[in-house]
Amino acid sequence: MPGMVLDFLHSPVGRQLVASGVVVLLALLARAVVVRMVRKNERLDASARLRWHGHGRSLALALVALGLLFIWGSELRDLLVSLVVLASAIVIATKEVIMCLSGFVVRATSRSFEVGDRVEVGAIRGDVIAIGLLGTTILEIGPGHQRTGRTHVLPNSVFLTQAVANETFTGQYVLHTFTVPVPERAAWREDEARLLAAATEVCSEHSERARKHMDEVGARFGLSSFDVRPRVTVHPEGSGLTLRVRVPTPARERGRVEQDILRRFLERSEPAAVAEVHEHPEGEGGHQA
Repeated sequence: MPGMVLDFLHSPVGRQLVASGVVVLLALLARAVVVRMVRKNERLDASARLRWHGHGRSLALALVALGLLFIWGSELRDLLVSLVVLASAIVIATKEVIMCLSGFVVRATSRSFEVGDRVEVGAIRGDVIAIGLLGTTILEIGPGHQRTGRTHVLPNSVFLTQAVANETFTGQYVLHTFTVPVPERAAWREDEARLLAAATEVCSEHSERARKHMDEVGARFGLSSFDVRPRVTVHPEGSGLTLRVRVPTPARERGRVEQDILRRFLERSEPAAVAEVHEHPEGEGGHQA
């Protein structure tokens, strides 16, 4: 047994432990000396003695800390390196999970959208049907504002790098925009008038409710009042023009309202062709194709 103790004391760890004990003893001795000198000094009042007692304690702790740091410095350095490597490995292994959780927190704190909202993230557009800690499920909306029946599960990490467009932010009513190309510039005024008339007729049934709703939204967020009247603007595009239509519409009926406006506009633009279609619904000569 004594031989094992001697072997341990001669080992590197044993020597470091002995050195650590010596440092602690020296620190305690230094503190005791300071306390003894303070007690014997009759010129110090009570507050000064308390202050020197505190200084002695701080001196002892500083000596212990510096001594242990000097003795165990290499081991502490190796331990810190190991901890850094371990933490880096954990971060790399769980990077996607951490980003997904961060994206969930960003969405929740910013309140960018909720379940039931219609959003557009990158090339994906649809209704949000589920939100989880790691992913968000979107029911796809395809061309013509119609559901395709497909769902997309997006990792919440995309909300850290891509902008989210919330199409139902204003709630029950929204302002919907679509374009109509005009190949010949000569007739753009007639097309603009017909398109505006069609939009006004289709939107007349809900224009007043949309105006009140938008006024409430503006007051809630401190915005100026919304002009919800149907509007048609003209934009040059190549050799022709593009008429851009903006109309108020219920948030879930954009496709229907857009189709109604386009059909009325086309019926007024080509009355002869429409009459011919109604007269021969099965094709030329009355024979089904």
